[in-house]
Amino acid sequence: MIDHWTALAGGSPASLATGAELVARWSEPHRRYHTLGHLAAVLAAAGRLAGGADDPAAVLLAAWFHDAVYDGRPGWDEERSAQLAQSRLPRCGAPAGRVAEVARLVRLTAAHDTLADGDRDGAVLCDADLAVLGGPDYAGYAAAVREEYAHVPDDLYAKGRSEVLRRLLAGPSLYRTARARGWWEEAARANLAAELSALAAAQAGGDEPL
Repeated sequence: MIDHWTALAGGSPASLATGAELVARWSEPHRRYHTLGHLAAVLAAAGRLAGGADDPAAVLLAAWFHDAVYDGRPGWDEERSAQLAQSRLPRCGAPAGRVAEVARLVRLTAAHDTLADGDRDGAVLCDADLAVLGGPDYAGYAAAVREEYAHVPDDLYAKGRSEVLRRLLAGPSLYRTARARGWWEEAARANLAAELSALAAAQAGGDEPL
């Protein structure tokens, strides 16, 4: 992981310290889904989609920072993560324009449906972040997300999670890049629909949702 970071941010003492800090943040014990495994998966997906980005390096840096702060507070986590990028990247020698783009991209991951048409960097990052929806271990992903919200009662979690899934399914496409749609769209829609049905059945029967 650190080799990937230094290839992006350089090997200065400040860059190495920032990379170590990010790895430590992604390794926090309270995380279940938003872990180093998720980071690695997003970086890999972003790398596969990088040809569609205007600034691939900014996209990859944003992937490193996008859930660097994670307390299970949607919106707040992304804002704090963006602020962290704005604080750390200048020390690593990143130019001001790239720092601003990274922070913008990190904030964008708070609500993928706010992505504007023509935002090529945003499309790549958001598609990489959502690649898990079309992956082979969707059940493991869903279970890990539930663990991160273990403090939420089953009925409230099922209601909130169902709203998230319906919002995702309501759009014309889950993914913005042609490659991501070709690779993951069909499987992702099937996975989301199956989880939504399971949540509805659990609510109707009074069983645990996941």
